[in-house]
Amino acid sequence: MKDLINKLYRNHSLIYKGLLYITTTFLIVYLFPISGKFKYNFEKGKPWQSENYYAPFDFAIIKSPEEINEEKEEISQNAFLYFNLDSLVANKVKELYKTEFSKVFSDTIPRSDRNQLHEAGKDILDKLYAYGILDEAYDFPNDKQVIILKDRTIYEKTVFSNLIRPNAVSQVISNSLTAKRLEAYQSNFVSLFFDLIEPNLTFDKSFTDKALEDEFENISYSRGSVERGTLIISKGEIVEGNKYKLLNSIKSEYESQIWNESNYNWILFAYTLLVALALLMLLLFLRKYRRPVFDDNTKVTFIFFNIYLIVLLTTLVVNYSSKYIYVVPICILPLVFKAFFDARLGLFAHVITVLLLGFIVPNSYEYMFLQILAGIVTILTVSELYKRANLFISVGQITLVYIVAYFAFFVIHEGTIDTINIETFVWFILCGLATLFVQPLIYAYEKIFGLVSDVSLLELSDTNTKLLKELSNKAPGTFHHSLNVANLAESCANEVGANAMLIRVGALYHDIGKMKNPTYFTENQSTGINPHDELSARESSKIIIEHVINGIEIARRNNLPDRVIDFIRTHHGTSMVYYFYMKEKELQDVIVDKGDYSYPGPKPFSKETAILMMCDSVEAASKSLKEPTSTKIDAFVENIINKQIEEDQFLNANITFKEIESIKKVLKHKLANIYHLRIEYPE
Repeated sequence: MKDLINKLYRNHSLIYKGLLYITTTFLIVYLFPISGKFKYNFEKGKPWQSENYYAPFDFAIIKSPEEINEEKEEISQNAFLYFNLDSLVANKVKELYKTEFSKVFSDTIPRSDRNQLHEAGKDILDKLYAYGILDEAYDFPNDKQVIILKDRTIYEKTVFSNLIRPNAVSQVISNSLTAKRLEAYQSNFVSLFFDLIEPNLTFDKSFTDKALEDEFENISYSRGSVERGTLIISKGEIVEGNKYKLLNSIKSEYESQIWNESNYNWILFAYTLLVALALLMLLLFLRKYRRPVFDDNTKVTFIFFNIYLIVLLTTLVVNYSSKYIYVVPICILPLVFKAFFDARLGLFAHVITVLLLGFIVPNSYEYMFLQILAGIVTILTVSELYKRANLFISVGQITLVYIVAYFAFFVIHEGTIDTINIETFVWFILCGLATLFVQPLIYAYEKIFGLVSDVSLLELSDTNTKLLKELSNKAPGTFHHSLNVANLAESCANEVGANAMLIRVGALYHDIGKMKNPTYFTENQSTGINPHDELSARESSKIIIEHVINGIEIARRNNLPDRVIDFIRTHHGTSMVYYFYMKEKELQDVIVDKGDYSYPGPKPFSKETAILMMCDSVEAASKSLKEPTSTKIDAFVENIINKQIEEDQFLNANITFKEIESIKKVLKHKLANIYHLRIEYPE
């Protein structure tokens, strides 16, 4: 039992990765639509690449969305408008007319004329209330069909133009009086009917909408059917017209079948296998090419978390409305991974994520092509993410690639640009704006996962930080040496394509351990007194070597990132404190253990830490040059770096001999400038 516990403890990191891998796989599969997938891919206007295809079962021919929309549009145009009639209003108005007429038209008017006027008024009321007067001026077409409801039953069918609008009452009065040649009494009738007329028709919107919905529900979404065994399409035949509709119908029918429990479990198992394989490829990539990342469980968790987050966000958008699919800023993923790791890992993880999204999104080939292309552009264009202008320029380029690629796909599918939807381009622009959210997201990730990006490195490179100020006060010579090394290392990094910002920060902090005993290092001995004169070679060597351990402790206390601490640990590798080793050897005249005079390591394990080791050694030793010349500097740089190569100090670093030669050239050139040397002309 004890052996089992010890074994589990020794392998706890791998066990954690296994649990994380399994959990992420099931969480992603849970988001997938569990249905069958049509096994053939086809595009409108392209030849059918597979063998002759026959209907595997009976199915209905589904109408296209355009056909459905056309039917709905036709139904909407022919649909009835429903108005409620208040039947009491007309009778009430006509009764009031009898009493109010005598008040407007006095007895002084001859009786025959009064009777004519009275009949004219009754005719006007009959015309006004023939179908009814609207309660407000509704904006409907005049030829729109109308049904008038009385007590919730159909009373009259007509067209909207027969209904009297409130602002048309005076026109009806005028037309009626003109026809009877009674224009002189128009003002009298207008004043009479102004307070008398009441609307009796009200638009019933809810009833109208319900009737329209009922009509929509009666729409048939299919037209005809195809029997099993019918030839759908032959090999090489162009997918267009009715063939395209048939293939879409059978694809839809296939994916919408009601699956039994056995089929459901098999589909679930198949999805799990595919997702597990995709995530396994990512883990194998990390194990083979990014071992430090693979060994750090926090970083592996961070990578899997971001992949799941993108899949979750995309699934939510697709479930809401697939037309917004391109608003999801997928390119945030490679941006984040490049900020914390490197471009190669960022692109690999992005491709794996897009492949997983292919199970969720419609038009998966088009979507994956666009997203992988955008991811490549992201990796190629984004450099120095801490510079805000670079991010804006990169996002603009990503958005442009989206628009151009989508435009090309649309023309290929449709063969014309007349029906292109400009709204989709707006989604791409919104996606670009959402990608700018990567800056605050990176800051949040730094705090949550304890990672470090170039933005944080830029802050650490400020020489006014608390730790660097303390270094400049306690060990001014070491501080000056660190600045010189930082400048040299940054130039070398730019020459060979290494992370210049990271190496500059590492150089500034690599010797902070010397703050503990600053006077034991020659660059800080301003008084001419050397405390090593009172110590043995072994004691002196121990103090010199301990500045690495002290530096790591100080860095930990001040919460410096691990990426920076790596420079402190490796800047001397496993080299020897050669001066004190030889001193001890001369005094003792016996074999001296080299291990007592060697740094504990480890050796540099990245291009950046290897460059710092070279620059640190060259800058420190350059102080001993007497009357330097170009020839002396060249030989000096060659000797120091070649010795480090002979000691296998760069064996674990991913740096080539070609890059080392480039670094040598930069160091020779920089030292020549520091010592203000002129070109040596032949005599």
